[in-house]
Amino acid sequence: MSGFFEEVKRRKVYRVAVAYIIVAGGIIQIASAVFPAWELPNWSQRLVIVLLLSGFPIALILAWAFDVTPEGIKTTPTIAVPGAHRRRNVIMLVATGVIISAAAGFFLLPRAVARKLDKSIAVLPFENLSDDKENAFFADGMQDDILTNLSKIGELKVISRTSVMGYRGKTANVREIGKQLGVSNILEGSVRRSGNKVRVNVQLIDANSDEHIWASDYDRDVTDVFAIQTDLAQKITDALQAKLSPAEKSRLERKPTENGEAYLAFVQAHNLQDAMEDLEKLKQSEQLYERAIQLDPMFALAIARYSQLESWIVHIFERTTERREKARALAQRALQLQPDLPEAHLAMGFSLYYGDNDFEAALKEFEIAQRDLPNEAEGYFALGAIQRRLGKWPESTASLEKAASLNPKDSFVFQNLAFNYQMLRKFDDANKAIDRGLKVNPERIGLWEVKSKLAVAEKGDLSVSEQAFEAAKAIPMNNETKLRIAGARAEVFLLERKYQEGLREAEKVSDDLLAGIPAALCGKYYLVGFARKALHDETGARTALLKAKELLEGQLKQSPDSPDLRIQLAKVLAYLGEKDAALTQARHATEILPESKDAFGGPEITEGVAEVCAIVGENGRAIELLDGLLGRPSAVTVPLLKLSPVWDPLRGDPRFQALLDKYSAKT
Repeated sequence: MSGFFEEVKRRKVYRVAVAYIIVAGGIIQIASAVFPAWELPNWSQRLVIVLLLSGFPIALILAWAFDVTPEGIKTTPTIAVPGAHRRRNVIMLVATGVIISAAAGFFLLPRAVARKLDKSIAVLPFENLSDDKENAFFADGMQDDILTNLSKIGELKVISRTSVMGYRGKTANVREIGKQLGVSNILEGSVRRSGNKVRVNVQLIDANSDEHIWASDYDRDVTDVFAIQTDLAQKITDALQAKLSPAEKSRLERKPTENGEAYLAFVQAHNLQDAMEDLEKLKQSEQLYERAIQLDPMFALAIARYSQLESWIVHIFERTTERREKARALAQRALQLQPDLPEAHLAMGFSLYYGDNDFEAALKEFEIAQRDLPNEAEGYFALGAIQRRLGKWPESTASLEKAASLNPKDSFVFQNLAFNYQMLRKFDDANKAIDRGLKVNPERIGLWEVKSKLAVAEKGDLSVSEQAFEAAKAIPMNNETKLRIAGARAEVFLLERKYQEGLREAEKVSDDLLAGIPAALCGKYYLVGFARKALHDETGARTALLKAKELLEGQLKQSPDSPDLRIQLAKVLAYLGEKDAALTQARHATEILPESKDAFGGPEITEGVAEVCAIVGENGRAIELLDGLLGRPSAVTVPLLKLSPVWDPLRGDPRFQALLDKYSAKT
């Protein structure tokens, strides 16, 4: 062995080996930095490493055989040693080179993926440094518009505004924020406004290393705020090496309004619009949008957002013809002002979706909006919502998961994912989605409500409802939330067949509190009527049901095409003994929203029709409808049918028991 090492030293193989390793390491480092920028495939860097590793034993052999002298490259002189020793030394040299190359390859090749520059970014809320705290809205507007501009760039991944607003005013580790949001870059900023002057300071930070990539300061007039936003979006795009198409560049340079007061009103309205379950705040948002449009009638973005707000109120709170027409008119006006404004197409899509149940037309509008807003979580959410209506469940779930990746702090997205899985009876996935939502927002009542219903649907388990009510005690509540919880508690009592407790819970809610929520008022009297009927108080039941009928008929005058109102009226009429009228209303409901048109909402209407048939004694038809619902995506399950007193009229029918046995066996 000593002879081998002496020969290696004499032939200067050590020096060649060290030089080769240094040069090869430099080449690998350059490749790892340059190849991603050139967008070369991952295998290209591996190829470079393999070639360098293969060359190492060859370099050792050449160093052994030749020497560099002042006279040039010459054969290294040999010394007198036995032939066997020479062969042994050469074999050991080659073996050493191969072993070193193999060991280096073992560590280098698995890590030799040519990492592309991660083009993901979150724009955190800008800090308001102004003396006037009212300017917080101005700082929000700066952040929101920069985020909106970036979301229009297809090569970027931009986290939604909803998910970043929770970091307002909080000191958090940038690496931790990047990990929570799934991004590699963070933009922070501050705004100081004084009169017509504004100072903006921003810095782009690598969330993996916590290193500043760059920072910029702007001292401008307020009227130049949009130029600042455009410049920032361009700088961020350049820093992340994202390519801008001509259309994207044009959208970045477009100013939404020239009126500073209109812009500020728009920002305030947009902030309030986030309160999706608070009708009072949504109505304040309406007023601010009105002001923005009055100040600038050409403010297409404000008009589009206003339309979207109206459609949401139609969908959740007040399905009136007036609001539907207002939402449509605003969307049309926005499109007339800016036909290529993606937010205007989004608004038109929601008007067609929530207002007209025209899902095919809405899908086309959403696809246009999503194409020009490739990083807008709302666009993917809208696509997912429409796709499930059309029975495209895998596509819908994929769209909602994409929305969740862009908006990981929005629990409403996870709630809707749970709806998808519930309809498909994938309860493990549904519960995981709800738990993801609760991890983000444990105070969202809707999540606890869905979690409770999942437990009932999957196992007939009411214990989760009690957990939800306990959790609700720690949640700040307005009157609307209190009413929602009271209604849920009453429904649970009825499922437990504790009719007296359910009646007491429903009746303690005053009509005055419910006056502004017509659907809740109708629901109260329906529950009271159901409970009193179960307690054999026919007179009290009839009085409550007649009140529910009166309220529903009044609402139907305003919203004659509401399938939900019609099926609810059908149930009331059925309990009042008005069989023909009940079946007529049920038929009208299915004509408005058949399952062939709506694979998501249609089954709920069909379930309501089955309930009406059960109440009026049409057992065969009720069981036939339930059989169909159990065989396709719907919220109907065997545990729910076994538990709910709604289906008590069918319990003595052997066909109903056979139905339960049939699907219990399949489960």
